[in-house]
Amino acid sequence: MLSNSPIILVVEDDEFIQDLIARYLSSLGVEIYFASDGIEGVRKYEELMESGKRPDIVIMDIGLPFKDGIEVTREIMKIDRDAVIYGFTAFYGTEKAEALLNEGAKAVIPRSVGFEKFREIIREALFGKAIIH
Repeated sequence: MLSNSPIILVVEDDEFIQDLIARYLSSLGVEIYFASDGIEGVRKYEELMESGKRPDIVIMDIGLPFKDGIEVTREIMKIDRDAVIYGFTAFYGTEKAEALLNEGAKAVIPRSVGFEKFREIIREALFGKAIIH
């Protein structure tokens, strides 16, 4: 993988969802790192920052073990106030999704959009709308 590839950190406890995200986003030429719970999510963000691989986007689930996505977002925003966090959750449109936005997430993407649309949203977030095919 090229060192200038966009870096994505996925904080998601469901391995099936992790696999789908990896499969759908791999075509974007990104480096993807995973964390399976809230504590690991904060730690992985710190590790990536320290190694010079600041994530371009964090994809955050809300329902995580140990620390939920709201708390993880709060902690990441304390580490890096310019972090770009997108919620990807079944909690879209709920108070939890609103809390995620209040902590600094740029947007919350409902799981119901499907993975094709999810990939397009992430592509636009990384590269802008002018994609040459």
